[in-house]
Amino acid sequence: MTDNRSLISRFPHLKEDFAASLVVFLVALPLCVGVAVASGVPAELGLVTGIVGGIVTGLMRGSSLQVSGPAAGMTVLVFEAVKEFGLPVLGVIVLVAGILQVAMGLLRLGRYFRAISVSVVEGMLAGIGLVIIAGQLYPALAAKAPDSGLDKIFQLPGAFLDAFGDTGALASLAVAAGTVAVLLLWKLTPAKVRAVPGPLAAVGLATLAAFALDLPVATVEVRGLLGSVQPPPLSAFGELAGLGLLGTVVAFTLIASAESLFSAAAVDRLHSGPRTQYNRELVAQGTGNMVCGVLGALPMTAVIVRSAANVQAGARTKASRVLHGVWLLLFAALLPDVLAYIPLPALAGILIHAGAKLVPVRSLAVLWREHRGEALVLAVTAVSIVAVSMFEGVLIGLALAVVKTAWEASHVKLEVVDKGAGPVEAHLSGNATFLRLPKILESLEALPQDRPVRLDLSGLHHLDHACRTALENWAARHSAVGTEPVRLVTAA
Repeated sequence: MTDNRSLISRFPHLKEDFAASLVVFLVALPLCVGVAVASGVPAELGLVTGIVGGIVTGLMRGSSLQVSGPAAGMTVLVFEAVKEFGLPVLGVIVLVAGILQVAMGLLRLGRYFRAISVSVVEGMLAGIGLVIIAGQLYPALAAKAPDSGLDKIFQLPGAFLDAFGDTGALASLAVAAGTVAVLLLWKLTPAKVRAVPGPLAAVGLATLAAFALDLPVATVEVRGLLGSVQPPPLSAFGELAGLGLLGTVVAFTLIASAESLFSAAAVDRLHSGPRTQYNRELVAQGTGNMVCGVLGALPMTAVIVRSAANVQAGARTKASRVLHGVWLLLFAALLPDVLAYIPLPALAGILIHAGAKLVPVRSLAVLWREHRGEALVLAVTAVSIVAVSMFEGVLIGLALAVVKTAWEASHVKLEVVDKGAGPVEAHLSGNATFLRLPKILESLEALPQDRPVRLDLSGLHHLDHACRTALENWAARHSAVGTEPVRLVTAA
């Protein structure tokens, strides 16, 4: 009795956290496997990342209720990295990315990720979502997906036409479509039924249907946990000398960090408990990725789906996310053969549904009505990721966001007062930058050449070097025609 009271005093929310951990485990299990298969790595490596995210990162300080693991948002980047550099080098990429995350956290750079344009982040997620949907429709059709994002989209009609003459492809498509249908309709079921998470129910029903009907669909290949964990060999670290690999490491670092910290901000809005400490959370994420890298597993980020499930299930402390990692470990150790019964098109359906949720259709419509510049940044970022690649697409989005901000910040107003006698008064106010220079010069050059001009710059908040030089050159040219020199008035 005394021991029970001692346990309750040390862990006053153990009951709530225990129940929440089971819910998160059931949500995480099919997603861990699905993300791994879509990333082109053994299914067990997704479980390894989920275990590390739960136990290692879960024990660290940062965000108390956020849950980490393999994320659909990193699928495209991981697949490209494995295809280009090979599976052994993936561990090196994840390890170095984790080291950089820890360094950024220790240097207190975590808060700067909050300054990234929301439109760029949403555009990044939308682009990832589109590539995931297009890519996963191929395993749903029992077909091999093309390499590039554009080919995945353009070759889809042909893949669907080919499927109609293939019994296996039609069976696979039926399983994927059924999985998506269960996910969409699960929220309409009675509350007692919804106690089982939708992703688990969808995969479970698809597995049962495939087994009972003896459908000719592909299933997950099982290697066993120990057979899948392959620490990167020392020779793989030599790849770090290449610029291509370093660019991939930077992409992993920035995208995983941004996704984790934006997820933290979203999770903080779901509960009234302790707020996220961004720098510590970055250290925790980096530590988890370092462990994943050493084990040769997938990179991890905080995942909003699992985190929201954790909060909604009543979790109160970080014990819930640690316990969910323990349940994943027990499953991977004791029941790995169960994975071999899961149909691949069911996992494709899970990821198609997850990819669709990454595309902010409603947000884009609202942005287009209220902030068209932001909508343009979002759309260009998404299209660039599909057309080019993940890293370049994000860079294009960031560059466009900077240009848009600079353009909007460089508001300048030119007022001309001509009383008919005396000098023409020209007043510039606002922010005069090179972006607005053509407009400024066009207005000044339209002033009468035979009249003295007084150009008042005292209303300017900012005057960059390009504008100052151009205005001085215009003043010299205007004064050269025989009128009084242009008088420039600046702020005291």
